Amino acid sequence: MAYALQQTINGLTLGLIYGLIAVGYTMVYGIIGMINFAHGDVFMIGAFLSLTALIGLSALGISSVPLALALTLVFAAALAALDGWTIERVAYRPLRGSFRLAPLISAIGMSILLQNYVQLAEGPRLKPLMPMLPGGLILTTAADGFVVSLSWMQITIAIVTLSVLAAFTWLVSRTPLGRAMRACEQDTRMAAFLGIDTDRTISLTFVLGAALAAIAGLLFLLYYGVIDFFIGFIAGVKAFTAAVLGGIGSLPGAVLGGLLIGLVETFWSAYFSVQYKDVAAFSILILVLLFLPTGLLGRREIEKV
Repeated sequence: MAYALQQTINGLTLGLIYGLIAVGYTMVYGIIGMINFAHGDVFMIGAFLSLTALIGLSALGISSVPLALALTLVFAAALAALDGWTIERVAYRPLRGSFRLAPLISAIGMSILLQNYVQLAEGPRLKPLMPMLPGGLILTTAADGFVVSLSWMQITIAIVTLSVLAAFTWLVSRTPLGRAMRACEQDTRMAAFLGIDTDRTISLTFVLGAALAAIAGLLFLLYYGVIDFFIGFIAGVKAFTAAVLGGIGSLPGAVLGGLLIGLVETFWSAYFSVQYKDVAAFSILILVLLFLPTGLLGRREIEKV
């Protein structure tokens, strides 16, 4: 029982990171109906930007961990947001009126470009980071001596992720930008007729999604302590799976899907062969979509005639 509780904590922590990435997928799909397959690589770039910022702040003599993490978060999110804006302008906007496969191919090409750029710029080797938040809380100790703990890093991930998601939910539901995003989600052409700058709204959607991916990259770096140029592909596929599992286009569904993927992956690795943890996650997706084609919280699309 204690071992299962520890794996639940680990799975929820990983799931929060996946959910944060998945929100970016579901935002873009909700507005323009297309999947940004370069989104996982923006997450990877956010992790590398975070590593660069942390090393630079350490060289400048900034020893306060909260201050260093706050500055790194702002730095990584800002530059990743610029990447998201560039991806929209280069890979999506010129092809918005084209056939639906063209932006998909363009996004895959952008993904390959970003992967290879980071590989050439940073090298193919793993990039380590020393633990910045060691220690934690001991929740309970089992009769066999197994200790259930909650690390400070896991607490930080939960606080940062939930705070960011709460702020983003407020932005979407309570601000003029959020109303413009929801209008574009329902009907982009009609939103333009009503005076909404749809190009600006779509660009800002990419910018916000990229910033969320960068924050997830920072949390991933702090949690695992090692990154490479290929983590964007693996995490991106799992986050996309989470978005589809929860219901593509649904923000709560993206978070729920991320938590489920994190739990499935963690429990499978704990009790079965770790080599098949990805197979287990994708199998759950297939089973859910067999009975709920729109995902757990997705809504059926109504075709306008």
